[in-house]
Order: sequence, then structure tokens, then C-alpha cells
Amino acid sequence: MVAAGRGNILASRIIHQAHSEPGWYLYAPTCALVEADRVRPGTAEQLAALPGITVLDLDLAAALTVAADSTWAHAHTRYAATPTPDRPAGAVVATAEPKRWAGEAVRVIDLTP
Repeated sequence: MVAAGRGNILASRIIHQAHSEPGWYLYAPTCALVEADRVRPGTAEQLAALPGITVLDLDLAAALTVAADSTWAHAHTRYAATPTPDRPAGAVVATAEPKRWAGEAVRVIDLTP
């Protein structure tokens, strides 16, 4: 999210795809949105206003997962990438810091230019 706020071209392309292509969905886990806004103020409002992005609530199942981890943003993002009835294939984590996800059971899109 911070990468998108800083104008990362790959993040911008993914956001454009989600807005213009049926079947493309972008999810912003609430905890990650908060952390991104702390790093770069204004990011949350900017991303939440985009029509192709769905902000994922911190529901009970997510809250229980987040409570067991050290960083809320990382835990909520990992939870969002895990398969659920709403997202049976899970989701892919788009990140400019792919090494942060090494060893995690998530698929990653590297946004490093």
C-alpha cells in the first residue's frame, strides 16, 4: 500500500487492472491500511477511495489470528491471503518487500521495480 502511495508503477498497474477488468479484486486488510497510513499519511484515504479496492474488515476470525502475531498488518494480510469460503483460492500478496514473506505460506507478487 505504501508502494502504491509512493507511485510504484507496478502497484498502479495492478490497481488499474482491478478497476477495469472483471474478476480482478484487490483487498486492503484494515490493519495493513492503518500501518500504511502511519508510514505515509493519506495513504488510507487514497486507497479506500479507489473503486477497485475492497477494504477487509477485522472480523472475529481475523482478530483472533491477528492477536496471535507480533505485527497486526502482517498477520491481517496473511489472514487475507489464506483461503476462505469467500476467497477459496486465497489471495496473492503484492509487496515491494518480498523477502518479508519468505517462509510464509502465501503467494507473492514482487512490486520491486
